[in-house]
Amino acid sequence: MDDKVNAEITEFVEQTGRRPEEWRADWEADFNIAPTDDIPVLIDSEKTRELRFERAHWSLVPSWSETLKPKFPTFNARAEDIANKSTWRKPVQSHRAIVLARGYYEWQGPKGSKTPYFIRYPEGQLMGFAGLYSWWRDKSKADDDPDRWVLTATILTSDAVQTLADIHDRNPVILPEDMWQHWIDPSIVGDQALVDEAVRAGVAEAESLRFDRVAPFKTSDDGPQLIEPVDAA
Repeated sequence: MDDKVNAEITEFVEQTGRRPEEWRADWEADFNIAPTDDIPVLIDSEKTRELRFERAHWSLVPSWSETLKPKFPTFNARAEDIANKSTWRKPVQSHRAIVLARGYYEWQGPKGSKTPYFIRYPEGQLMGFAGLYSWWRDKSKADDDPDRWVLTATILTSDAVQTLADIHDRNPVILPEDMWQHWIDPSIVGDQALVDEAVRAGVAEAESLRFDRVAPFKTSDDGPQLIEPVDAA
């Protein structure tokens, strides 16, 4: 993410005609985001009906969880039958988000010698993943502590399209931009039919993606070199 991405997000919000007075997109460049790091999300506030650009903890934590680290992974959510799962049911109904990114990585091969691929649109435009969010209350913090509420989020996944199946058996649900407002609209009570609609729309998006093999990197690495195709060297 970079200044160009911030400008693209702002342009989208302005085009909706719903830009809040104090709108600001200020995501710094980050080329290596891992689960539990912050991710950029676009949400439609259920209370104020304002579009909001926020940082969210990447791993959705249900409000009923006692800790910020659930016993099972929640950074991705399988779209199949999701509306019937206790962890995801309420977020599907009204707490849906667009998770923004320029692309994503998948690693292929046996453990210890995996090869990373960077997957993006051919023209490099901004991606909008179908996501869910939840506000988690940190009970260890005082009622007047501004950090007592933590915004958390997850990304929906579905079976991989044929063009990506050789790299991974799942891919994120990527929504076309003209579906972003529809997906996050809290006045629409989300159900499995809405999720299935998003998955169907995401198939064409996923089939259009470009994937490039990139050099292996460590969790501590960062920088634009991480997304450079190895064949370009």
